[in-house]
Amino acid sequence: MQNLTCNLRELKFAADEGAQAMSFTGYGAVFGNVDSYGDVIEAGAFSKFLADVKAGNQPWPAMLSQHGGWQMSAEDMTPIGVWTDFAEDGHGLKVAGQLADTPRGLEMYKLMKMSPRPAIDGMSIGYIAKEWEPRSKPEDPKRKLKRIDLIEVSIVTRPANGKARVESVKNDWTERDFERLLTRDAGLSRSDALVVINQGFKSLIAMRDAGSSELAELAQALKAREQHIPR
Repeated sequence: MQNLTCNLRELKFAADEGAQAMSFTGYGAVFGNVDSYGDVIEAGAFSKFLADVKAGNQPWPAMLSQHGGWQMSAEDMTPIGVWTDFAEDGHGLKVAGQLADTPRGLEMYKLMKMSPRPAIDGMSIGYIAKEWEPRSKPEDPKRKLKRIDLIEVSIVTRPANGKARVESVKNDWTERDFERLLTRDAGLSRSDALVVINQGFKSLIAMRDAGSSELAELAQALKAREQHIPR
């Protein structure tokens, strides 16, 4: 398996209300750009693999941190999220991912959205080159990669290819996330949860004035959950 690394030079926050919290999109690889290993990926190199993945004939690539690290322990090789979409366009391999609500997933998310710049800003693909063309002249790339099978796509610290980047990161909880918190963790009925979501603080005041025991339970559940909310 070989690795090809790409930069995540710019982080923006997604405006799409339908996006899941801690999701992001960007380019895992770009076409026509020579990497630090002397290879260049040609347009269409991922097409057969992506077709096989979507047909269920190939497994989805894993989302790892740093390719699983040097020691490749069980914890390091545990995915930090899932890739939800892969697609080729004129620029390269566009990816969409969802970081896991786990300590390592939350840590990666916070590092990716730090200000004034991301603390970690690279992506790297682990792949098997199925077809390639070797260089014919000294000034040519070492290899022109024509067909690639992906094994994993990692978020890494030190990239080799500087032209891929994350385009958007969703950092806020969606209405659905908040509804799940109110019903599952705070014990409200779905109808009461929707009242809180739609009417906000005024509905909580009404619950207090009505002597609802759910209000105290809600406050306790929210306090317990607060430490897990991405910031």
